[in-house]
Parts: sequence; C-alpha cells; structure tokens
Amino acid sequence: MTPRGLVIGEALIDILEGGAGAEGVGTISEHVGGSPLNVAVGLARLGRNIDFLTHIGDDGRGKRIAGYVKDAGAQLVPESIGAGHTPTAVAKIAPDGSARYEFDLDWQLSGTPPVPPPLFVHTGSIAAVREPGCLAVVALLDAYRVSATVTLDPNVRPSLIVDRDQARERIERLVERSDVVKVSDEDLRWLNPEHSPEHTAQTWLASGPAVVALTLGARGAVAFCAAGEVRADARPVTVADTVGAGDAFLVGLLDTLWELGLLGAGRRADLHRIGLDPLGRALEVAGLCAALTVARAGADLPDRAALNAAAKS
Repeated sequence: MTPRGLVIGEALIDILEGGAGAEGVGTISEHVGGSPLNVAVGLARLGRNIDFLTHIGDDGRGKRIAGYVKDAGAQLVPESIGAGHTPTAVAKIAPDGSARYEFDLDWQLSGTPPVPPPLFVHTGSIAAVREPGCLAVVALLDAYRVSATVTLDPNVRPSLIVDRDQARERIERLVERSDVVKVSDEDLRWLNPEHSPEHTAQTWLASGPAVVALTLGARGAVAFCAAGEVRADARPVTVADTVGAGDAFLVGLLDTLWELGLLGAGRRADLHRIGLDPLGRALEVAGLCAALTVARAGADLPDRAALNAAAKS
C-alpha cells in the first residue's frame, strides 16, 4: 500500500486587506487558507499522498476549497463537508508583509475518518485549541499514534483564544503526544512570556518529542533533538507577505523526514536518534520552502519542480 499522510485541521478563506508597500493599502483579495490546509496542499504539491480532514460548508467558498485541495493532488475526506458555512479569516496585511487575523470559524469533528492507516498524522493551529473540535483531535491523535508519527504546529491565533492558560495546557498536552513539533518564536513568546523561545522549545523536547523546530523569522531557524541543536540562516528574499510561511517551513521539514524514511510509528526510535547532519538538511529544505512561499502573495506553496530548481540555484 502506498504510504499516505493524514492532516487534520481548519480550512478557510483568507480575505487579505492591504499588502506590501503603500500601494497595497486598502486592496482586498481572497485566497484559500488555513494552516493545516496549507500543510496538506504543500505536501501534495511535492508529490506526497495526503488525506485532509477539515470542516467546511457546502457553499461557494467550500467548493472553492474542495477544488483547491483536489487540484493540489490531496484527497479531501468526504466527511469534511458539513459546516453551516465555510470559515473565513480577514488578514490585515501591514506594509512590512506581516499579517493580523480576524476569524469567523466553527470547528467541529465527529468520528474517525475512513482513510487508510497513515504514515503520519498532523494537526495544529485553531484545530488544536478551539472547542468542540479540539477534543476530537486529541482522541484521533491517540488512536493513530500506535501506527503513525504525530506532528504538531501550534500556530497560535491569540484573537481566538479566551483563556491563555487553558490554551497553553492543551498545547503542552499535544506536544507530549507528538514526535515532531514546529513552532515559531512569536508563538512561544505568547505562550510562555517568562522564558526565551529557545528555553521553552528545549523544555518541550524534554517532554517527549524527537524533534522541536523553532522558526526565528529573519534570524532563520533552530532545531533541537537528542543529539543537540542545529541552526539554519534565513534565505534572502523579497517578501510579498508572510502568509503560510510557517506552514511551508513545516512542509519542507516533513518532506525531508519522509525522504529519510523516518516517519511511521515503526521508525519512532530512529527518529529519536536523528543526527545533526540529517536534521540540518531538513532545516535547510524547510527554510527554502518558506522563502519561496513568502515571495508570493498568499499561501502559495511551491511544487516539487520549483523546490528542486531553487535548491540548485
């Protein structure tokens, strides 16, 4: 059976207001988005077999999302279509390309998706903390962990979080269940402002994961594992906006771990023994994916041809 990955989480329409440079202020455009969706689509564009479980409506925007997922080569789990309306996120883009979000989103899941046993299962962002769906996500991760690598990107959305302590506890419980965690320095400053992001990332590593990768914006990224830590500089690029940058980084990381044969519960011990050289390679590919994405408007992640061409340049 061909190995497949399962991604669980929100899909929505990003409504972008503003843009890079003064000429972008006031402009509006719509893009398919959602952190887990970006991961599913990004991996599918790289030729990976991906099932995607989400919660969208049977409306115009939902059909647009379903078509987008299909065009990328991913498989939308049929049970994903059942929301009253498809979620949206208004992303206000500042002149420097950074984004601030306002969400209209209902997150629910029910039952176990009828998909083949996955090689890995990924979740994060809103799906990890927003009730009632986040409770079902935990149950699914527990069910799949016996056969699959578990990966997590908290991708914190403060505007959707009412109780910071509860969100922190939920995320930390997911970290303990996970094998690979990708997190940004902004996330960790919000979750644990009393400690540096590097300190918190190392604390998370000690709680169970094999790898914790920390993105540092313009300062690149650092990854922690049992063998130590490895760093990668950010690639120079003209930024259109930063939408999807972290998702693209995770796609590059997971794609490389997949290539190295380190995904699947049967390889969990090998993943925990990963060396600094292969982890550094994964970090470089992750950074390249992110650089290609921020150079384009919206979360437009690269396909395999674009990634290979950039790697050779």
